[in-house]
Amino acid sequence: MLVEEIAKRILALGQGRLLVGIDGFTAAGKTSFGHELAGWISAAGRPVLRATLDDFKKPWRDRHLYDRESGEGYYRNAYDYEAVKRLLLDPCRSSGATACALCSIDPLTQRDHSSEVTPLGADAVLIVDGVFAFRPEINEYWDFRVWLQVDAELSVQRGAERDQDWAGTEAESIHRNKYLVAERIYLQEVDPLPMMDVVIDNSVFARPQVVTP
Repeated sequence: MLVEEIAKRILALGQGRLLVGIDGFTAAGKTSFGHELAGWISAAGRPVLRATLDDFKKPWRDRHLYDRESGEGYYRNAYDYEAVKRLLLDPCRSSGATACALCSIDPLTQRDHSSEVTPLGADAVLIVDGVFAFRPEINEYWDFRVWLQVDAELSVQRGAERDQDWAGTEAESIHRNKYLVAERIYLQEVDPLPMMDVVIDNSVFARPQVVTP
């Protein structure tokens, strides 16, 4: 099974804390893949922590201070990378740290969870999913990088279907004109794919396929 193979590759990196980043277009299946990967690693006996970058966005109350609605604005301004580093990644990288926060601001309720910490074992594996995970601000933290590949149109279609409940008839427009535009800026500016340890075609959820070693 592909997820098991990836889990074994990560565990082969050795003892001590390991940080795994999972990226790809919106609705590529990052969160589900992260959960599956965490299950395999946990079953192998290593403590696992799960986080998503969506829990480290800037609060909505500050959105009047910057553009977050356009594709470029979303890419430049939506995520709080200082909070990601301070609350999550720096503690995981520090051998002296014994706890970290897995969430800053809940994107749905806007509740601040930054003071709620989770114990951090010396051999914990942190799995983080989210778009733009390999931007320069946080790219240096990862020990293993995963990219889930899907076609841009499939991303828009899946995302619009997923977000129909809250976005309604605007769902497709939001995904095409905001998220997809942001992701294309990311690909152009950062060119993350050559950095990957593995690229997986996730066009069919039931049949993921490795497209690079």
